[in-house]
Amino acid sequence: MMKNLSQLAKCSNCGGFHFSLNHQLPDFPQDPRKLVDDLVKMGVYHPSGISLTNHILQSQSSKLKTKNSSPIEQSKSWQDKKHLSLSLDKSGIFSSRDFSGQQLKDSLLKNQTDNQKNHTYQLAQELIKKAGGLDGISTSIFSQNIQQILPNSIRNSDVTRRKFIERIVVTSLLVSLANCSLPEIREKDDLTPTKLEKTNLKIGFIPITCATPIIMSAPLGFYEKYGLTVELVKMNSWEQVRDSAIAGELDAYHMLSPMPLAMSLGLDSLAFPINLVSIQNINGNAITVGMKHQGKVTKPEDFKGFKIAIPFVYSMPHLLLRYYLAAGKINPDKDVQIMTIPPTEMIQKLETGEIDAMIVAEPFNQLAVAKKIGFIHILSRDIWPGHPCCSFAASQQWISQHPNTFRALNKAIIDSSIYAQNPLHRREIAQAISAPEYINVPEGILIEILTGRFPDGNGTIKNFPDRIDFDPYPWKSFSYWITSQLVRWNLLANNIDHENIADEVFLTSLARQIAKQLGQTPPTIILRYEQLKYDTFDPSEPEEYARQQIKKYGF
Repeated sequence: MMKNLSQLAKCSNCGGFHFSLNHQLPDFPQDPRKLVDDLVKMGVYHPSGISLTNHILQSQSSKLKTKNSSPIEQSKSWQDKKHLSLSLDKSGIFSSRDFSGQQLKDSLLKNQTDNQKNHTYQLAQELIKKAGGLDGISTSIFSQNIQQILPNSIRNSDVTRRKFIERIVVTSLLVSLANCSLPEIREKDDLTPTKLEKTNLKIGFIPITCATPIIMSAPLGFYEKYGLTVELVKMNSWEQVRDSAIAGELDAYHMLSPMPLAMSLGLDSLAFPINLVSIQNINGNAITVGMKHQGKVTKPEDFKGFKIAIPFVYSMPHLLLRYYLAAGKINPDKDVQIMTIPPTEMIQKLETGEIDAMIVAEPFNQLAVAKKIGFIHILSRDIWPGHPCCSFAASQQWISQHPNTFRALNKAIIDSSIYAQNPLHRREIAQAISAPEYINVPEGILIEILTGRFPDGNGTIKNFPDRIDFDPYPWKSFSYWITSQLVRWNLLANNIDHENIADEVFLTSLARQIAKQLGQTPPTIILRYEQLKYDTFDPSEPEEYARQQIKKYGF
């Protein structure tokens, strides 16, 4: 058995890095399950490998009924994992006797007609696409950047172990198949279609800086660039956004990042499948406290007895607030009163004393400082640097009905997000989104927010360029953290499948493809450690993370 990754060699056949110079594996078990055991012991496995192949193995029967479906969709036998293995076996892709690349090539193409070869090629193409592309597959299983590999989290459960083995084998076989057995498969730039099902769209948004990519795409021409005419519909509350999405009133939406998860799971509403397409912004929130408490609040313990406003139950501000308070041994359900208030109403209630503090997106924290009714206690970036805040989302039904339009719209949003990353563009963006039909606040306030140089209400000028930032990549570890906290606070049942939920809702692979087409270098993995103020989140153990939090703080 190979003991470490140092024995990987450059392949003489295809130039890639494999376990031997010619794809022969003389020292490896021929039984894939035994081979997997060796791979586990070598430390090759990490959670990204599991998640990247999830869509291959999940039952997707409700999505396999389109008239012009792809080869993978035409196979009705793919409705469960057992049938998947049988289908792979019959296709010549899954074979314990023919595991090496060269053997696969021989067994795969031997005695096949041209039509059979074409079908096998298309099948492999679909598998690779659903697994996140060749880059995603090879990185997930045989990453040369070993520092990014997350630790092995195999549990002793037989079901979990079988699930792991099945997925890792499929992915490993696909690497060999794609690299050696078939013609080179490249991702096509098929996300800029020539024919759109619909060109006039309506997108709902809340007037906050988190919606910057959605908003700025109108005045700065990003929608037009991709053949779209978009009407932005200003909405008053997140409840209105949720209800409008369920009713199908608009085409796409600005949503809080936990909302697509909550809506898809039927939390506080009808179960309605929503996809999180990209992250609108990272950071961008703050806890602001009324001036009557100035000088009295320096740490989470000081919030005991406060009335604190949040914008929505299923929101990052709410989950970050609970995380922050709990670290100070403040029970969010007993020691404070958390109130759901639309962002547009928080300033007035802070001024009148109806609330003591608020955690909300901009511009409301900076407006409170400008009006001298509050001071910024802590930025959300200091609770979780790089945390997701808002997202761009659309219903699964709308996406399936308008696939070309959806791809063009998605590309426009990600393109604008990339543009917004550049600090040199922030003043231009502030001017564009300050208009009455958009955020409707003075341009100077938005410049303070977007550039990160601002007064905090305590007589200090702060300088944090990443006070709000824009990174559209939807890390699935974001989803895992969110669902772990929903479980922690009894907003979601225990023993949920965090991985399946993330795979169903987050369109990470598509975001990666689009970023590549726009000349970016997006991550090739989908999970990462998340470093928060009081701990580190390991996405391979979301349930254990929540249990340890409860054990440490009592809730």
